[in-house]
Amino acid sequence: MASTACRNGIVQKGNSKSSSFKSRPHPSPSLGSTIRRSSSASYAGNDGVPGRVRVAVRLRPRNAEETVADADFADCVELQTEFKRLKLRKNNWDADTYEFDEVFTESASQKRVYEVVAKPVVESVLDGYNGTVMAYGQTGTGKTFTLGRLGDEDTSSRGIMVRSMEDILADVSLESDSVSVSYLQLYMETIQDLLDPANDNISIVEDPKTGDVSLPGATLVQIRDQQSFMELLRWGEAHRVAANTKLNTESSRSHAILMIHVKRSVVGREEDLSSEINHASHLIKPSKPLVRKSKLVVVDLAGSERIHKSGSEGHMLEEAKSINLSLSALGKCINALAENSAHVPLRDSKLTRLLRDSFGGTARTSLIVTIGPSPRHRGETSSTILFGQRAMKVENMLKIKEEFDYKSLSRRLEIQLDKLIVENERQQKAFDDEVERIHLEAQNRISEVERNFADALEKEKLKCQMEYMESVKKLEEKMLLNQQKQESNGVIHDKYTGEEPGASAAEDIAEIRKLLQNEIHMRKTAEEELNKLKSGLGQYTESGSCRDAEMSKLHKTLEDETLQKRKLEEDIVILRSQLLQLTFEADQMQKCLERGEFGNAFAGLDKHSQFRDSGNGQKAPITKLFEQVGLHKILSLLESEDANVRIHAVKVVANLAAEEANQEKIVEAGGLSSLLMLLRSFEDETIRRVAAGAIANLAMNEANQELIMAQGGISLLSTTAADAEDPQTLRMVAGAIANLCGNDKLQVKLRSEGGIRALLGMVRCGHPDVLSQVARGIANFAKCESRAATQGVKSGRSLLIEDGALPWIVQNANNEAAPIRRHIELALCHLAQHEVNAREMISGGALWELVRISRDCSREDIRSLAHRTLSSSLTFRAEMRRLRIEF
Repeated sequence: MASTACRNGIVQKGNSKSSSFKSRPHPSPSLGSTIRRSSSASYAGNDGVPGRVRVAVRLRPRNAEETVADADFADCVELQTEFKRLKLRKNNWDADTYEFDEVFTESASQKRVYEVVAKPVVESVLDGYNGTVMAYGQTGTGKTFTLGRLGDEDTSSRGIMVRSMEDILADVSLESDSVSVSYLQLYMETIQDLLDPANDNISIVEDPKTGDVSLPGATLVQIRDQQSFMELLRWGEAHRVAANTKLNTESSRSHAILMIHVKRSVVGREEDLSSEINHASHLIKPSKPLVRKSKLVVVDLAGSERIHKSGSEGHMLEEAKSINLSLSALGKCINALAENSAHVPLRDSKLTRLLRDSFGGTARTSLIVTIGPSPRHRGETSSTILFGQRAMKVENMLKIKEEFDYKSLSRRLEIQLDKLIVENERQQKAFDDEVERIHLEAQNRISEVERNFADALEKEKLKCQMEYMESVKKLEEKMLLNQQKQESNGVIHDKYTGEEPGASAAEDIAEIRKLLQNEIHMRKTAEEELNKLKSGLGQYTESGSCRDAEMSKLHKTLEDETLQKRKLEEDIVILRSQLLQLTFEADQMQKCLERGEFGNAFAGLDKHSQFRDSGNGQKAPITKLFEQVGLHKILSLLESEDANVRIHAVKVVANLAAEEANQEKIVEAGGLSSLLMLLRSFEDETIRRVAAGAIANLAMNEANQELIMAQGGISLLSTTAADAEDPQTLRMVAGAIANLCGNDKLQVKLRSEGGIRALLGMVRCGHPDVLSQVARGIANFAKCESRAATQGVKSGRSLLIEDGALPWIVQNANNEAAPIRRHIELALCHLAQHEVNAREMISGGALWELVRISRDCSREDIRSLAHRTLSSSLTFRAEMRRLRIEF
């Protein structure tokens, strides 16, 4: 077994312009030649078959042996690239002409081959389709060079495998997407794992419903960056079987299969959600989470060979037989698919079973056939060309594999449900407490009214009884007195008049009866009044059954009063703040007018948000508001439903955060979490701008920096930077990130969460203030990296260079704005202090800027730093000697 990193030795000549993998209208064939073309040979734009297999031909240049042996003979192949044809000579007079989707000469660059053959397939894989890129041809014609060349010495010679992964990693988001790789070889009809050589017999599993083929036993490695992928390819190539034959010094004895699995998260439209979610109308309707799973298969087939030409014998002969059998089985399947046969012999070989989705399946497939120019191998060249012609007739039905991401949706709904449960429990507890309070208050009031009523009733009853007894007693006394009086009067009258006493007595009795009837009537009236009072007491007692309705009304009234009270408190806070601000502005205006500084008086009014303690010891309006209202009350207004209240509250917090003495109190009271919540929840530009400014003020404290990172602050700032367009908002966000860049402990996490990319993304604004903050952040980051490298903590090249910051740094190193230029010059000097960055800085043009800084910089300290850096770097000194730069 031997490595095959550079087995085929194809020579590059020039660099042709890349073109899309499409055919053009073909002119009429020349006389005397026979044109053989597939019925589906034109591109999808002409024949309307977007799933057809695309086939290209690549001609290898003559090697040293062919140059000597075939010196007296012309090449058997003639390419007509402008017509996408090739001629295969039978003899000096006759030739067969074939058309393909693309024809590459021996001088075609690796980049053009990739962009024409493989890049459309890679783009389809990123869109959710399966894709296959395969190389077929005689041994020694450049298949492995085309597909698997790593390009360690010359990056322009990188093959399709390396370039495909570069494009995939550049397009996916590693936070939400995943890329994984398997690397296998099919050797002697046995599938072996190149990433785990001990796993040398992997079985193929087919889904009985869909027919999809999978290899559950293969090693699957997660890819995070291009460097790890290159290491995997080197490891796999080191274990691939190769041998020395007459046709190739390092001939592949197995079929190499690279499988790249891409899993991407996409969001569907809301109306596509299932009815199980839509029926919960009181919840916020989530977007539809979908997962697209696609696979790119790159197949480097072993070369077909004839035994008498390759000189294989012994075990190599058995290998050659196995290779030829599997290639023959593949050819039979291609023939059956091209002829629309009812039976396709896919099970004749493990190779055809693995490639069942590539030919006649759902994948987008590109095939590149490699041929040599030597007339001695005309038969093998003809067989390869005919294989490509038959493959062009195969049509696939492309399909996107999308799955509903139930786990993601479930997690989001669970979080939302937890929040709603907590909020509901809080509201329910508050409601129960309020109902209990109202119930106790109502019971106390009812008990007090009952006691008062019973006392009043008892007093009235006693009063009526006493009056009745006194009336009866008076009547009896009066009656007795009248009787005595009548008796005495009757005797005297009889003496003098001789009349009978009966008439006077009858009148007195009638009067007494009348009085008695009046008393009886009054008694009845008192009894009726007593009955009415008893009835009223019963009705009042019965009214207690309706206290629930009364309590509901009272509860509603209480809620309205509480809401009104809260609004009044908010209005009071705003009015107090405005009053204090206006008072301070009036004082400032009065002072300026007394001094005669009219212009400065009006200019000062625009800066009231940045006032500090004045010279006579008076506090600024914000500080007075802080003392009068309280920090917790101000922070609670950040969650107000009134937009004006929120805006005013966040401005107050931002001004408080500008004072170092207030920062610790704000963080302890939860102000940092509230500010991050505003960035996450609100889209109002003013709120986001002021909140970002407050976070930038808090980020000046090292302890707060770690809290900001721990609570996901850098992700929120990066999102805000991507969405915002207002220069002032971007300046605030850039300032916050720039402060975080100055913390040595947060370098790796800051970069992994997109902080550097967010800084570089904000340069689109072009505003000098924004660019100044971006430059300051890059300078802080470079300074921390330089310090870590000096202490031996960090090795490897700069994260700024890895994230693509070097071109912008070089471009703005001589910016007209002094703050931008000063920060960029410092960043360049710090980057250059680490020797591992020197090569990339030289290739990026940074050396010239360093030389300019060491000569022309206006600041002595930066000029000296640049001079020391250039003097201490062996790489820079060697390059300056080569360029004859005097230093």
